[in-house]
Formats: sequence, structure tokens, C-alpha cells
Amino acid sequence: MFFILSKTVALLLVPSNLIAIIGVAGLLLMATRWRRAGRRLTIAAGVLLAVAGLFPLGPILNHTLESRFPPWDPARGAPDGIVVLGGAILPKLSLDYGMPAVSGDAGRILAIARLARAYPKARIIYSGGDPSLLGNKPAEAQFLMPLLDDFGIARDRVTLESRSRNTAENAVYSKEIARPKPGERWLLVTSAQHMPRAVGCFRRVGFAVEAYPVAWHGGRKIGYWPSLRIAGNLSRLDNAANAWIGLFAYWLTGRTSALLPSP
Repeated sequence: MFFILSKTVALLLVPSNLIAIIGVAGLLLMATRWRRAGRRLTIAAGVLLAVAGLFPLGPILNHTLESRFPPWDPARGAPDGIVVLGGAILPKLSLDYGMPAVSGDAGRILAIARLARAYPKARIIYSGGDPSLLGNKPAEAQFLMPLLDDFGIARDRVTLESRSRNTAENAVYSKEIARPKPGERWLLVTSAQHMPRAVGCFRRVGFAVEAYPVAWHGGRKIGYWPSLRIAGNLSRLDNAANAWIGLFAYWLTGRTSALLPSP
């Protein structure tokens, strides 16, 4: 049930969809005897659209997540293992075009090449199944191997985990494969924005990891002034809101160790 709700209700809660719902409801009510309420809803939708489109709310919310865990310090020494979370490969496009297609989170994939060469003795797990609502699409992990060939990395260096559909399952199934021993050090590779939720999930299942954030979408410094980049601001706000909704839902249902895990 949680998985279904995360793919449906959460979609309706992102700001642009909420604003559209409020606006459409207002327009419909204006054609009825509740026209005054409809007018108010329509005005509210316009005001919300202006605020969300003109002000950098998305970058501000995103910065809080991306700055939570600092870049990993290699001076700490070689890790025993590395878990890379899926979310960077687009299964449908990969299937359509016969070659791996990656998203803006491709830094997760590039990290495999970097870390595999830097730490040749470290075990590597790539965790990414089919996150679609109906579960009728190929697992993301099955498209990784051609990329390993392109990087010149032996396929047997990476163990694929293809059952997980979300971050909580990433943690559960990765731990089953890794079977971490006391004293071992494991890196967790995922997008900086996603790292707080991911670390919380791994801590919840008792898998101690060190954060290796990648694929930042914002800089170390952010601006607070309004701009006319309305489409971009709305897109960034939706993206950040989706991450925060997921973080809150996972904490509320006991899937993470804290609302906003820290280093």
C-alpha cells in the first residue's frame, strides 16, 4: 500500500499539481452558485503560481538536503564495499533505443567508474529494480553492464540487486547481499538531494554506511532574489518538494531513523 500511495498521492502533492488543482476547482466553481468561493480559489492559485514561479523556493529547499552530508573524504582510507543506488538509468528509454539512457543523476553511474579504479579490492553493489507503479518494466540494474564495458570495468566487479522498487527496499536487499561484517566500512553512493533519506533507510535496517553524495543540482551558495525563470523555478520546487514529501513519509512510516538524518 505504501508503494502505491508513494506513486499516486505524492504526485498530487507537488506544488505545480496542487496549484493546478486549486485553479481548475476555482474555475469550475465559478460556473455554479459557489462562484465567490471559485473566485477566491482562482485568485489563490494565481498568487501561489506567482510566488512559486518568481521566487527560488526550490533551490532553498534543495540546498538544505544537498548540504546535509559533505563530500566524502578519501583521507579516511579505502572502503571495504560500495553500494550505489539506482535512479540514474532510464529503463524505458534504454529499452526503446537499445542502449543505456541516463538521467540528470548520472553522477551515480560515474562514481562507479571512479571508485572501482580507486579501490580495486572494494566490493560494489548496484541496487536498482523496477520503480514503476505496475511493476511491468525492466529493472534498471539490467542496463548497467554495457556501461561497465564502456568504462573498462570487469562485469564481475559489480553485483546487481534488481528487486528493490524504492529507497527502503534498496537498504533491505543491499544488506542481504553485502552481509557487512563488524568493522567493515561501506560507502553509500546516491544523489546529494537523496542522501538524507537513503542514509536514514540504511541506518533503520542496521547497515552502517558512509555518505558519498554525488550529482548536486545546486551550488554551495544560493540566491534569494526573485527572477523571471518561472518554468525553472517551478520545476526545481516540484523536485525539492517531492524529495521532502518522500523524506517525511518515510519518517512517518518508520522507514528512516530520523526525519532529517545527519552525518
